[in-house]
Amino acid sequence: MSSAAPHPRGGVTVGTLSELPPLEAGAVIYLRHWFSGEETRAQMRRDFEVNFGPEFADAAFEAFGCLCNFCATHGRRPLVRHGMTCKCLGADENCFANLLASAAEGQQDDAHVLASLIVTPRKAPELAQLASDCGLLMQQIMGLQPPAQTARPATATLH
Repeated sequence: MSSAAPHPRGGVTVGTLSELPPLEAGAVIYLRHWFSGEETRAQMRRDFEVNFGPEFADAAFEAFGCLCNFCATHGRRPLVRHGMTCKCLGADENCFANLLASAAEGQQDDAHVLASLIVTPRKAPELAQLASDCGLLMQQIMGLQPPAQTARPATATLH
């Protein structure tokens, strides 16, 4: 029997960031930025402006923020994240990244299943839609999809 404190299940290492495709790796990195405080959010916004241009930066930042805030507000439990500079990929981070990618690729069944691991099943369709809107925008600004396929970012009112 170990005297060490157990690690939260969602923080279990399941891989490394370097093993992920660009969209999923970006989702994990931005997730960490979003929940690490105002300073890292401001850094994230500046990175968006530099990498995506001012015309997309605001929409991307808002869409990603809505997605993260929805997870925080309606989550089954807080998403466990690794540190900002950690090269590991945690289970919750992997689920979030795969949700974003599946939803953006139109794999709705997979997106709903992954969403239901993060939020209650009743909120899963809404989370899957937010992930789709955000993922499509992220694909476009990362140059992973032509602009004609891009959806407008969703705006969600959180209570």
